[in-house]
Amino acid sequence: MKKIAVTTENGEIYQHFGKTQCFTLYTIEDGKVADKKLLDTSDSGHSALAGVLKQAGAELLICGGIGQGARDALSEAGIQLIAGASGSVDAAVEAYLAGNLTDNPAGQCDHHHGEAHHCHH
Repeated sequence: MKKIAVTTENGEIYQHFGKTQCFTLYTIEDGKVADKKLLDTSDSGHSALAGVLKQAGAELLICGGIGQGARDALSEAGIQLIAGASGSVDAAVEAYLAGNLTDNPAGQCDHHHGEAHHCHH
């Protein structure tokens, strides 16, 4: 069994890890999605997100843009990372399970926006 977390907004991969309000947490068994649920992180700060994922049992994070500090925090928490992904969260997990999704080191997030984002259940 493996758990995969994906940064999520409205069913799409959210592009700024540090501002993520919501993850979709997938439980994978026998190479297939056995369960998925939303994990709301709105009360967690930037540096706490890796801890939230670790506590949830996530072993892999799929996201869009991510800064180096967050990469380091995930690495310290023992969580693998695939950055630079976009589109539907379900499709990204399916692509990962099929072996078609790999980490893109160019998925660095170095621009910040002021708009608020919310986790839609």
